[in-house]
Amino acid sequence: MAAAPPTEPDDADLRAADGRVPGRRGRATRTRLLECTRDMLRTTSYRDLKVVDIAREAGTSPATFYQYFPDVEAAVLVLAEEMSLQHFRFANIVRDTKWRGRNGYDGACALADEFFAFWEENQPVLRVVDLATEEGDGRFRTIRTWLLNDLTNALTEVVAQLKAEGRHPDEVDPSAVAAVLVSMLAHVAAHRYGLEFWGIRTNDVRTAMARILYWSITAQKPPS
Repeated sequence: MAAAPPTEPDDADLRAADGRVPGRRGRATRTRLLECTRDMLRTTSYRDLKVVDIAREAGTSPATFYQYFPDVEAAVLVLAEEMSLQHFRFANIVRDTKWRGRNGYDGACALADEFFAFWEENQPVLRVVDLATEEGDGRFRTIRTWLLNDLTNALTEVVAQLKAEGRHPDEVDPSAVAAVLVSMLAHVAAHRYGLEFWGIRTNDVRTAMARILYWSITAQKPPS
């Protein structure tokens, strides 16, 4: 049975370790601890991040941290769940785009841009999600799946519709096309700076991504 998608946190999700629902100040403290955890992940390895360091950065004590999270991993898991709630950002672009001519190509460019923007905003957490997923942690794998699942479905729907209109040959599997495109987007966005290191400009990568997206979705040559 598939795991349920992450949802907006309610009072039960925000309970302290002793079962109490924190008030306004407690919620502010919890938020500050999460923000410090995310910020510190930019410069500190996930495996090296310690509760005492997060607490110090947040201007509080380790005891206060433990009121809200049993360990660093639990805090990162909350950050990952909150991040995954933004999954609609990708699918909305696909569903709102008219995949014809220049409009379709503009939609492909917008989707590439959104992936770059999302990975830039969430890179510290995404790095941990990818690492934990590779190590077989089902909790983080589920989050990564739900983050990209709506986009995969949206792309599948569009390719299937265009196939029904005769734009794709019979042997094309819309689900396979969608899965490959989502994998490409995620992988390239994650390795953007590595590509820049090798002298490949981000703008050129964006253009290549958009052209591949447009051709794969519409089975037509991208407009010049």
